[in-house]
Amino acid sequence: MRTFSDTDHGKPDQRGPWRYLLWMAAGHRRLLLSDCVFNMMWSGGLALTPAVIGQAINTGLVAKDQTALVLWGLAVLGLGIATALSAMLVERLELRLKVEPGYETMRLVTRKACELGTTLDRKSSAGDLVTVGVSDISLIGQTLEVGARGVGGAVGFVVVAVLMLFASWQVGLLVLVAVPVILFITTRLARTLRSRQSHLRAQQRELTDQSVDIVRGLRVLRGIGGEELFADRYRDGSQRLRSVALQQARASALLGAARTFLPSLLLAGVVALAGELVLTERLSAGQMVAFYGFATYLVIPTNQITFAVSKAMQGHVAATNVIRLLRTEPDVGPGPASGAMPGTGVLADPDSGLRVPADGLTAVVCSAGDSAALADRLGRYVESGATYAGRPLAELPLAGVRERILVTTADEHLFAGPLRRELNPTGRPDGSGSDDQLWAAIDAAAARDIVEALPERLDTHVAAGGREFSGGQQQRLRLARALMADPEVLVLSDPTSAVDAHTESRMAEGIAHLRQGRATVVFTTSVLLLHRADHVALVLDGTVAAEGSHESLMADARYRSLVERWTAVA
Repeated sequence: MRTFSDTDHGKPDQRGPWRYLLWMAAGHRRLLLSDCVFNMMWSGGLALTPAVIGQAINTGLVAKDQTALVLWGLAVLGLGIATALSAMLVERLELRLKVEPGYETMRLVTRKACELGTTLDRKSSAGDLVTVGVSDISLIGQTLEVGARGVGGAVGFVVVAVLMLFASWQVGLLVLVAVPVILFITTRLARTLRSRQSHLRAQQRELTDQSVDIVRGLRVLRGIGGEELFADRYRDGSQRLRSVALQQARASALLGAARTFLPSLLLAGVVALAGELVLTERLSAGQMVAFYGFATYLVIPTNQITFAVSKAMQGHVAATNVIRLLRTEPDVGPGPASGAMPGTGVLADPDSGLRVPADGLTAVVCSAGDSAALADRLGRYVESGATYAGRPLAELPLAGVRERILVTTADEHLFAGPLRRELNPTGRPDGSGSDDQLWAAIDAAAARDIVEALPERLDTHVAAGGREFSGGQQQRLRLARALMADPEVLVLSDPTSAVDAHTESRMAEGIAHLRQGRATVVFTTSVLLLHRADHVALVLDGTVAAEGSHESLMADARYRSLVERWTAVA
């Protein structure tokens, strides 16, 4: 099996959708030029065939010259063979042109998504990502694919027009005038189609975002009785999308009708004019047959050109969506390209006054808003003055920061695939060739019962999002994955919020035991976790208001109110 090209063509041109498509075409220029050449051979062979048949009739049948008839017959056979071979190569090349640019676009989008990280959720909607991943990448590939067809169609049209002009200037002039008119009409219709497709894409993104929000909040909606309200809103949005889709379909149908009817009208005109010229003996029988073949053939290049124009308009819409995503910049810079990371030290946030020692379990009691803001600053997901071992995080390579400091939240995703790979994505061995280290992380997260209940244990394939697990089971598996990563600083946000008290006690003990000698920050109001903490900080309005042990802080009414509120809810 032949593999497709995996060449990296560098940074894409993001100055506009046409610029992006031209950059993609330049990156695949050898493939595109080869496809254009064979398309020209195929289209030219088809265009010449009626002329050769006409010559066979005039010099062979009419003149009753058997030798000439055989020679022109062999010429027709040769053109047929050349056309068939070129058509075969066109199919192979067009498949590559359809797949490779789409694959490269997906690679660029995936790379950008990884670069953006958490910024992706803030600056791009789920609808944008779904639209790009599902339809836009294929449309970009199709744009290059049909571009070569358009070139072949243009060459075939020129060949036929020249042959007609030499045989009869009247018919040749009719073709030269009619085809540009057909192209003008279809281009205008294609622009209308592009406008309606852009509107349709916007409606699709909006409805996709709404459906994702409904799925994510379905449990809450059921709890407050809001299912019907949101169902009605989704139904209204779906009907609006249906109306826009119908408008787009009308424009597409009108364009398709024009692509079929106008060339057929030209065919009728050419045949009528050629027939009139035959009756007046200004065209021979062989020329009449050739002109009929030319007129029939003209439907092919005209359709090729108009189809290429319509696909180019669709590719323009798709490229607009792609470059919108590629232009998105992350909230934080990459830091220096190289540089040594400091040794283990204190992780500090000057904005709040929070200091995380290099060893031990630090618990932070605060509101949900303060928790998210602190986690973002400590993990350098936003620009801040946070420091690690006395050096600002902004001055350290971002890759090094990500390796040293791991931030996990309650909505981390579980990916599809073997559970072993999901819990140990880096494949980090423990030196013994066994799973002892992985099982230690699973036990610390109180997740052994989950794994052992699976049919193939660690080798079981799990679904995307871990949807076969309950909320509490997903939370324990996510904690096991974070513990298995074993970073120098692990930041956990409410890691036990979805489990019962008995399981939570085991998880608190496991975290404290497994993370000995490492820094761990837990944002929580759980008494069981607070009892295990070596140090507790109370953060109010974004600032550390008090510090100490859980027992000493219970004397503070502000601290006690937050902890007791959680206890009452639990």
